[in-house]
This record gives sequence, structure tokens and C-alpha cells, in this order.
Amino acid sequence: MSGLLSRVTKFARSPEGRRAMREARRAADDPKNRAEAKRLIGRLRGGKSGKGGKK
Repeated sequence: MSGLLSRVTKFARSPEGRRAMREARRAADDPKNRAEAKRLIGRLRGGKSGKGGKK
């Protein structure tokens, strides 16, 4: 598992990884994307989806 973590760390420090992180932050700043992410997280946690989910 530590091999995977070191590979992720190496990627995050690379120019390509920094670019990916900038794009992810830009997407997270969009209110529409933020609302969608919040809705999905709520569904994953078992919250009410309003679409006839679990009771």
C-alpha cells in the first residue's frame, strides 16, 4: 500500500499532477458542480434523495 501512496505523491508533485489539481479546484469552485457533489455525497451517506430511495 505504501507503494501506491508514494506513486500518488509523486504524481501530485509532478507538473501534470499540479495541472490536474488546478482543474479539479476550478471545477469545485463552480456552484453547479458543488451542488451536484453535495447531492451525490448525501445519497452515498444514505440521506433522502427524494426519488423513492430507501426508508
